[in-house]
Amino acid sequence: MYHKLSFIAFLLFAQVATVAAQTNHASLVNPFIGTGGHGHTYPGASMPFGMMQLSPDTRLEGWDGCGGYHYSDSLMYGFSHTHLSGTGIPDYCDVLVMPFTGEVHWNNSEYRSPFSHSEEKAEPGYYEVLLNKHNILAKLTTATRSGMHEYTFEKAGEGKILLDLRHRDVVLESSLEIVNDYEVRGMRRSKSWAENQGVYFHIKFDKPIKNYGIALNDTLKTGVKAADGLNVKSYFSFDLKADKKLKMKIGISGVSMENALLNLNAEIPGFDFEEVKKAAHTAWNRELGKIDIKGGTHDQQVAFYTALYHTSLSPNTYTDVNGDYRGTDLKVHTIEKGTYYSVFSLWDTHRALHPLHTIINRARTTDWINTFLTQYQQGGMLPVWELSGNETFCMIGYHSVPVIADAYQKGIRGFDAGLALEAMTDYAESDRFGHRQYIRQGYVSNDVDHESASKTVEYAYDDWCIAQMANWLGKKDISETYLLRAQNYKNLFDYNNRFIRGKVQGFWYAPFQASEVNNFYTEGNAWHYSFTAQQDLSGLIKLYGGKEQTAQKLEELFTTSEGLSGRDQSDVTGLIGQYAHGNEPSHHMAYLFDYVGKPWRTQELVHQICTEFYPNQPDGLIGNEDCGQMSAWFVFSAMGFYPVTPGSGVYAIGTPLFTEMKIHMENGKTFTVSAPSASGKKIYINKITLNGKVKNETYFHHEDLAKGGSLTFEMTDKPNKQLGTLEGQMPYTAIAEGDFVAVPYFNMDNFKFQDSLQVDIMSMTEGAEIFYSLNGGQFETYATPFWVKETAKVEAYVKRGAVNSPTVAQQFYLLPNDKTIEVLSEVYPMYTAGGNGALIDGIIGTENWKAGQWQSYYDQDFEAVIDLKTERPIKRVAVHVLQDVSPWIVYPESVTFETSNDGKIFTPLTAVKNTVPKEMIAAEVQFLGAAVNVKARYVKVKAKTGGKLPPSHESAGNPSHLFVDEVVVEY
Repeated sequence: MYHKLSFIAFLLFAQVATVAAQTNHASLVNPFIGTGGHGHTYPGASMPFGMMQLSPDTRLEGWDGCGGYHYSDSLMYGFSHTHLSGTGIPDYCDVLVMPFTGEVHWNNSEYRSPFSHSEEKAEPGYYEVLLNKHNILAKLTTATRSGMHEYTFEKAGEGKILLDLRHRDVVLESSLEIVNDYEVRGMRRSKSWAENQGVYFHIKFDKPIKNYGIALNDTLKTGVKAADGLNVKSYFSFDLKADKKLKMKIGISGVSMENALLNLNAEIPGFDFEEVKKAAHTAWNRELGKIDIKGGTHDQQVAFYTALYHTSLSPNTYTDVNGDYRGTDLKVHTIEKGTYYSVFSLWDTHRALHPLHTIINRARTTDWINTFLTQYQQGGMLPVWELSGNETFCMIGYHSVPVIADAYQKGIRGFDAGLALEAMTDYAESDRFGHRQYIRQGYVSNDVDHESASKTVEYAYDDWCIAQMANWLGKKDISETYLLRAQNYKNLFDYNNRFIRGKVQGFWYAPFQASEVNNFYTEGNAWHYSFTAQQDLSGLIKLYGGKEQTAQKLEELFTTSEGLSGRDQSDVTGLIGQYAHGNEPSHHMAYLFDYVGKPWRTQELVHQICTEFYPNQPDGLIGNEDCGQMSAWFVFSAMGFYPVTPGSGVYAIGTPLFTEMKIHMENGKTFTVSAPSASGKKIYINKITLNGKVKNETYFHHEDLAKGGSLTFEMTDKPNKQLGTLEGQMPYTAIAEGDFVAVPYFNMDNFKFQDSLQVDIMSMTEGAEIFYSLNGGQFETYATPFWVKETAKVEAYVKRGAVNSPTVAQQFYLLPNDKTIEVLSEVYPMYTAGGNGALIDGIIGTENWKAGQWQSYYDQDFEAVIDLKTERPIKRVAVHVLQDVSPWIVYPESVTFETSNDGKIFTPLTAVKNTVPKEMIAAEVQFLGAAVNVKARYVKVKAKTGGKLPPSHESAGNPSHLFVDEVVVEY
C-alpha cells in the first residue's frame, strides 16, 4: 500500500512547473523514489557526483537500511554526511548530527525524533524535515565536498546540537577537538563493507558555542576540549536570537582534517544557506538538462528525471580541492590532472550507467578510467567494487574492463591505452577467484570457486572486451588469445536442456532445476545466466538451434509460470516469468528479441517494464538502485534504445516512452529521438528513419548518435512483424570460432555408483574426436561408452583437426554398500548434497561448502540411524561438520552416539562436545567423534544445533545452519 500523504509537499512543488517552464528539470525529480521497497536510496542533499551526501538516517541496520533511510520508518536519528545510493550492503552514514533542546541524551533511542512525511520535502541538492520531538525545522544543502545545515528551533533561547561519532558501523578510531568558540573538527575511521574507511571533518557554526560537553563511552567528561576513542559523542549549546535559527557548515575529506577545512573554505566561504541551495539547484539543472524530454505523463517525466538524477549521484568525487586523495594503498597522493573518484559498483554499472555517461559525461568518464589506472598502479589491480580506497571484491568479474573498452570504442582517449591493456590482462591472468582453472580448463567449476557458472560466462565477456582493446591497439596475438577465451561460455552450455549449468569437476551438478537460486550462480539461477553471452549472441543462438528456437526459449523465459526455488534471494525481484528486472543479469534480455527477428516483442516487454516497474512512488524501483544502474536502464529504455553489448558501439532499438528526447552532448551536438504519436497504446514501431533516411535495421551505432542528428519512430498500436526480420536488419554480435574447441561433457546423471557405472562422454563439436584416459594412463580414442567398476579418475579432451580442447577430469566413486542411512531430520532444500546417500559415501567434503557436498539442517538438530546390515565390531564413530559463521553455518553444540541391535531400543555409546567458539571467522571443518569398542548393527547419531548466531554477528539472534557431510562408523 503506497503512502500517498508523503508526496503532498513534493507534488505541490512539482506541479507548479508548466509545460513552458519544464527547463527547470530539478522540479521533476522526486528523491523519495527508491527510498521504499528495496531501492535503498537516500532522499538527502548531494551535488552531481559529490563527495558529500547529507541525508537523514532512520535505520541503523538491516538490508533495507543500507542507504540509512527507509520510507516506512517514522523515527529519525539525525543527519549524517555520507551515504551510498542503492547498494545491497550497508556502509557510510558518517558523522551524525542531531539538533535538540533540553537535556542531553547520549543513547540514540532517546535522542531520536518522530517525523512525518507530510512535513518532509526533498529536491536535488536540498532536504528539509520537521523534527517533531522538539519542533525543530531542519534544512540541508550541499556543495561538492561540504554542506550546510540550517535549524529553526521552536523558540528563541537555547538550541543544542548533538554530534555522534559512534553512529552505525564499527568504529576503529575516532577523535574530536574543539578548535575555538565557533569551530569543531575530528575524524572517524570505521569498518563495515569497507574494512578501513576514514572520514575527516571540520565544522563551523554561525554562532559561538555557549556550552559544550564531550562524552566517552556515553559518560560526560568534564574540562576536556578533545577526546579520542571508539565511542565519542558531544553536544554544543548556543544562544538563539529572535529568528531562532542556527546554521552549521561542514567540510569533509578522506585525507585529513586540514583538507576538510580547505574544502569547506573553498566551497562555502559564508553562511548564506539560500546561496548554497541555489548553487546546488543550478548545478543539478545543468546536469539534468543534458537530456530534454517532451510528452508522456507527468509521473513518467518525474520517473525519468529522477532516474537521470540517480545516475548522477555516483561515482563520488574523492579528490580534495588541493588535489589530494587517499588511494587504494590507503596512502595520500596528489592528482596532477582531473578528478579522482571512489565508489565503483562495476558489476552493476558497466551494463548501462557507464555507457550512458559515455554519451553525456565523456570528460568524467575519462577521469573514471584514469582513476581505474591509478588504482592499478597504486593498489595492484583494476577496481572490482572499490569503496573509499578499499577494494571490497564484492560481486564477480573484472568489469572495469568493459567500461574502458566501451569508452575507447566511442572515441574517449584521454588515458594511457597501453597501460589500460596491461592492467586488463594483469587481472585476467591472475589467480583470483578461479581464474587459473578458467584459463587452463575453459571454465570454473564449483569445487574450485563458488558461483562458478556466473563467473565463467562473465569472465568470457570481459575477455572479449580485452580482445577488442588489444585489436584496436594492434596487439593481434593478445586479441586472438582472448577471443578464444571469450567463447568459454560454451563449455557450460548443456545441449540436453539448453541451459548454462554449473559443474563440479567435469560433471554437471545434479539434480538440476533451472529456477533454483543456488551457489552456482551470482544472485540468480540458470534462467538468468543462460542468455549471458552478449559478446557472441550469434554463437549462443547457434547453440540454441537457431533464431526460432532461441525466440522460443526467450518466450519461455518471460512467460513461464514456474516460480523461483532454492535460496531466498532478496535481490531477485521484478519477475516477468523468470526474467528478474530487480537484478542486473537480466537487464539486456528483453532486447534479445531484436537479435532473433522479433523486435515487436522487445517493444512490448520494454514498454511493460518501463510502465510497471518505475512508478512515481517510494517503492518506485523494483530492486536495489545499485549506484545508478537500475535507473540507467530506464533512461536508455525510455529514449528507445539500449547498449546490449558495451564495447560494440551498437544500440538495440526498443520503444520510446516520450514523444521527443533531445540529448545534448559535450561536443555541442544534439541527437534528437522523435516519436510524435507515441502513447500508452501506440507502443509499436512501424517505421524508423535516421537523419531522414528510412532505416530497416533495429539497431544503430554510437557514431550515428555522436555526430548529432535525428532518429524518428513512426508509432502504431499494432506490431509490425516485417520490421527487422531479415539478415542484416537484426543487431548481432559474433566471434569467429577459430581454434576454439569446447570441452567434452559427461552425459550422465551421477558420478557415484554401486557395483558398476557406464561412462558416456560426448562433444558438442561436430566432426571432432574424443580422447580419454583412465587413472592417469595413456589417452586413447573414445568410441563408445565404457564401464568402471572401481573408484576411478577419467580425463578427456576433444580434438578437431590439429586443435585440442582443454582436458577435463572427473573422479568417479564406488560407494560402500555395507550400510544404509535413515535421516530423521528434515534437510534444508537448498543443501541436500544430492541425497542422504552422500552422508555415507566415504567422500569427505572440504571447507568449500558451496561445491554442493554438504547437507544443511536449519534451526534444528541432526538425527540419523546407520544400519550396518549385520552386527559388527565398531571401532570409531564420528560426524564430519563445518563452521563458517558469516553465512550462518555453526558447529553443533555436541554430538551423541547410541547403538542398537534391533533398531528400536538404543543404548548410549559416547558423547562429544564442540570446543570451537562461534566467533571463529574462517571456514573450517572437523570430525566430532571418538574411538569405541562395541558390537552393534545400528548406530544413532544426534548432533545438537549450534543455536542462535552470536552477538558479534550482523544477524545476531537468528537461527543457524548445521552442516553435515559424512557420518563415520568404522569397524
